[in-house]
Amino acid sequence: MKILILSHRVPFPQNGGYPIVVYNTIKGLVDLGHEVSLVALNAKKNHQEIPEDAILDQIKYRAFNIDINVSVLEVALNLFSKTSFNIDKYFDPEFERLLIREVRLNNYDIIQFDGLMVSLYINAVRKNCKSKIVYRAHNIEHQVWMRLSDQKSDPFKKSYLKMHARRIKNYELEQLNKVDAISVFTAQDKATLVDSGTRVPIEILPVGINMAQYNPDYSKTEVPSLFFLGSLDWLPNREGIEWFLDNFHKDLVEGELRVKFYVAGNDIPETFDDYDVMGKIFIQGEVDDALEFVNSKSIMIVPLLSSGGMRVKIVEGMAMEKCIISTSLGAEGLNFTNGENILIANDAEEFYEAIKRCIADEEYCRYIGINARKLIEQQHDISVATNKLVNLYQRLLPVEVS
Repeated sequence: MKILILSHRVPFPQNGGYPIVVYNTIKGLVDLGHEVSLVALNAKKNHQEIPEDAILDQIKYRAFNIDINVSVLEVALNLFSKTSFNIDKYFDPEFERLLIREVRLNNYDIIQFDGLMVSLYINAVRKNCKSKIVYRAHNIEHQVWMRLSDQKSDPFKKSYLKMHARRIKNYELEQLNKVDAISVFTAQDKATLVDSGTRVPIEILPVGINMAQYNPDYSKTEVPSLFFLGSLDWLPNREGIEWFLDNFHKDLVEGELRVKFYVAGNDIPETFDDYDVMGKIFIQGEVDDALEFVNSKSIMIVPLLSSGGMRVKIVEGMAMEKCIISTSLGAEGLNFTNGENILIANDAEEFYEAIKRCIADEEYCRYIGINARKLIEQQHDISVATNKLVNLYQRLLPVEVS
């Protein structure tokens, strides 16, 4: 098959959930012998240079520079708009013209839109080619904003976030009903779309990772140690880790939780330095090698209070045999067994008890981590995920296409 993937972010390097998923999709398709092209928006905010990656020799790749910064005035004016600036800022008429030329010149079988930010270009693609269009929902965006609003006590913030959630929901459902098929990562996301009025066929497809990249080495792991890894420019991550630090700072610094806590990831605000305590809590920021960092720590926390989709960092943590303590929301989409391959904690008391047990019982942590790895090998290996995606593509195409 001839496949075009559109992404709102360059998936090089694989330093977050979105680029990991997009990259592994490309690799899986190429390994199966399909012809893949990637067109990516390269935002000025986190601009990436042309990478040195072997996959680029096997695909057609083009990045388009775009400025997604929004002024205070533009945010204010958006209050009177029917759409959200979080989405509108990804529209560029020059990119749309480039995309139209791309789909006219190439007879793609499948064009996959990875996420809501590139869905702005669905109309242009639909009008200029006969390719089948697949939308992959990394999150149900309006659900993320609604859950964020539910966590706010400030009436103004709650109202503001709900307004954005409503706007995004209207736009999201309108766009998704224009495609030929939708793939989601979780049954919860499928149910949300169906209940909201989505009429397009929806397939639940797992996050796939290349297991060969995940090689845990317990001899290099600090035991016990607690860590969080995630980009804090994504509001659910920031909200969750702030909640955790506010609730457990005293316990970690002078209480009974005698364990070092490490916070790492992109775009950590300077205000987080106030949480740093020498020898106790380490606000590290971005790390050079995420998997090396994960390998060096033993207990991973995922205190998500509002999100959607599947957390790729949990999948990676499980592949690295980490003992993970997560909210039910953070573990959505995983076919987990609580107490067997992950620990579920939905409030401060449950987190406290789970952490206390883990730092006291090294063998129990190892047990959880080993079982977690087995789960990922069985259900989230890249070959498993890619074959399911290809089956979805093939069902959309005429019988003679293979």
